[in-house]
Amino acid sequence: MTDLSAVVAALPDKTLIVLDDDAPLRTRLGRALEARGFEVRLTGTVAEAIEQVRASAPAFAVLDLRLDDGSGLSVVETIKAQRPDARVVMLTGYGNIATAVAAVKAGAVDYLPKPADADDVVGALLAQRGAAPAPPENPMSADRVRWEHIQRVYELCGHNVSETARRLNMHRRTLQRILAKRAPK
Repeated sequence: MTDLSAVVAALPDKTLIVLDDDAPLRTRLGRALEARGFEVRLTGTVAEAIEQVRASAPAFAVLDLRLDDGSGLSVVETIKAQRPDARVVMLTGYGNIATAVAAVKAGAVDYLPKPADADDVVGALLAQRGAAPAPPENPMSADRVRWEHIQRVYELCGHNVSETARRLNMHRRTLQRILAKRAPK
């Protein structure tokens, strides 16, 4: 943490916005980023984040992709319109290649799965342009990635087990057993 804090302390602009509809995660991440030297503003909705960005565009942003009132991608676009040099990291519990590509095309510098470690977030925010990010210290297990994907498809199918099973090409009973279990570590 000290190496990252020293780099943050040397930045001319330390303003950062954290957008997440999960209040405990937002608060915890905000405190961790403040401890590393950022000037953090917290927000829980896309509308509130866009309003804050229009009032004063931050140098950095950590945004959730999927929120109750919209997508974090619209906030990325607003930030980039106000401040093209801003560094944005997207967070999501529903990671897949299509959304990662959309986030990067919108202007995000990295895309991290939730829950993201604060040092990983800071590392992504401060990474040099074009530099490959360091591998995560604590990546999701293959079982967890599979579980997240199934949960996402289940949610997109309106919690319809039969439709989800059809789209995932799996037996309905198998899907019901998976859905009944807790998330793997």
